[in-house]
Amino acid sequence: MEKYANVLMIAIVVILGLVILESLYGYFIKKVTFRTMDMISSLSAGMTNTIKNVLGLTVVVFGYKFLFSKLAIAPLDIEWYTYVIALISLDFATYWHHRLAHKVNIFWNRHVIHHSGEDFNIATGLRQSVSKFVNIAVFFLFPAALLGVPPEVILMVAPLHLFIQVWYHTTYIGKLGWLEYIIVTPSQHRVHHALNKIYMDKNMSPVFCVWDRLFGTFQEELDEEPCIYGVTRQVNTWNPILINLDHLWLLTKDAWRAKSWLDKFRVWFMPTGWRPADVEEKYPVVSADPKNFVKYDTEASSLLKAWSWVQVLMLVGMTFHLLYDIVKIGSPDVFIYGVFLFFMVYCYTSLMDRNRNSIWMELAKSIFGLVIMYRMDSWFGLDKIISGGSIFMMAYLVVSVFIVGYFVFYEIGKEKLKA
Repeated sequence: MEKYANVLMIAIVVILGLVILESLYGYFIKKVTFRTMDMISSLSAGMTNTIKNVLGLTVVVFGYKFLFSKLAIAPLDIEWYTYVIALISLDFATYWHHRLAHKVNIFWNRHVIHHSGEDFNIATGLRQSVSKFVNIAVFFLFPAALLGVPPEVILMVAPLHLFIQVWYHTTYIGKLGWLEYIIVTPSQHRVHHALNKIYMDKNMSPVFCVWDRLFGTFQEELDEEPCIYGVTRQVNTWNPILINLDHLWLLTKDAWRAKSWLDKFRVWFMPTGWRPADVEEKYPVVSADPKNFVKYDTEASSLLKAWSWVQVLMLVGMTFHLLYDIVKIGSPDVFIYGVFLFFMVYCYTSLMDRNRNSIWMELAKSIFGLVIMYRMDSWFGLDKIISGGSIFMMAYLVVSVFIVGYFVFYEIGKEKLKA
């Protein structure tokens, strides 16, 4: 766990660096491709996914090591070409796992967060799911196991394979000539994130675009068809926790409301978007029109935007503390820390949504944090790393309630707030 946490810390630094570089580039060429609230939502989604991963909150039916032990014809020696075979095998597996997420209702819930961003930038790539409660990706690695790729090679290549997929979430890079026939490029991935009918469910390859070309899911970006980003059933929230559960909640309601017992069962496994006829008629869902698409947005003063950035920086700082000291913090305290961070994200993104209950959520969060400090006599041993760290955390927990109170009662005031 400690080694994995160290890798995550490095990855966070590199990716945040890319986000900053892209933002600065857009600012200097006067072509900004991000909105503050959308970017904060994306960064928050990425951090919650990181926290979930390091805490191991996913049920693994069986791992690749088991698959390897049962299927490997002859284990490969660990040479340079073994890593190449592992990369190609991982890419093949990820393509089919990705395609399944786009095609089956229950699996779309695990992926909708990634497509929910209505801007397209490096930060959008950080919108990763925390609702993957059961890991099924290993089933698609049977070719790697059959070929005899050792588990330790897969373990080393997998983080690199995931990291490679970050760079092409940008609008600043055009088509790349002959590379368009070999690797996934920003142009191809813009198509994948678009909700235009011609672009839907296309370009699902992660690194090598050969899979899309082989299996009929390739679509070139067209000059006459600008990409409109997002999902057809807009999530209309900045809260990544709610976005992660949005499609699952719809499926649950549809299953409950359906009169037919067959429909109650099959709604989960039908093609993405399928709903029982009686439910569709009585409870229609509005789909976004790409030609008249209006991005989700909320009013936000410069002060609210600044406070939201402060919250994100606090989240990043606390996540680094969790990752850096994860062994010393130990179980069950690491899970208590994780729950606090998830609740923190829920609170400040609810304020971004102008939810009138934000003040009570913030109060509950602060009480939760102060109880943790009372129980542990510090903030998870932070004082051993930073002198006065616990005092700083106590001040943050108290002051944040008053700041959120200001936004709810004075800045937002008596206007009709989102319930």
